[in-house]
Amino acid sequence: MKTFTDSAGRTWTVSLTLDSVKRVRDLLGVNLLELEQGEPPLLTRLGTDVILLCDVIFAILKPQADAAGVSDAEFGAALGGEVIMAAQKAFYEELVGFFRHLGRSHVAKAAEAQQKMIRLAVAQVEKKLDGVDLEGEVAKAFERTLGSLSGNSPGPSASIPGH
Repeated sequence: MKTFTDSAGRTWTVSLTLDSVKRVRDLLGVNLLELEQGEPPLLTRLGTDVILLCDVIFAILKPQADAAGVSDAEFGAALGGEVIMAAQKAFYEELVGFFRHLGRSHVAKAAEAQQKMIRLAVAQVEKKLDGVDLEGEVAKAFERTLGSLSGNSPGPSASIPGH
């Protein structure tokens, strides 16, 4: 079981069991036992669709949320970017463990690879952003836009007769 804490200070325990897998299927129509199914595969959709991922996590946590009197909307309101990353990490670690213990190591490896790809993609974006001179890029954009506006306006049109 893996845990994360939302921005309201509530600690949630992600526990992937047959019961939680059935709950996700019944509430969302998402079968976590078929991660490689679909186009794109469910595993890819979970890695790229943050709303789907958070809905799946909430369905897993629903008994805890019900016991705490936390609605889906309240749960979502307490999920900022950093919390989503922590919840995602807890979910993937639980997913890997679930499939490894189920004897489906190929699915566990695929889930580990997906988690690694997400980490690498975030790191790559951060690296690119760190290398961008934002002030310089904004200055260039203004120069291109404002430079084309100044000094390039056409003179009086010959087709308009003067009075």
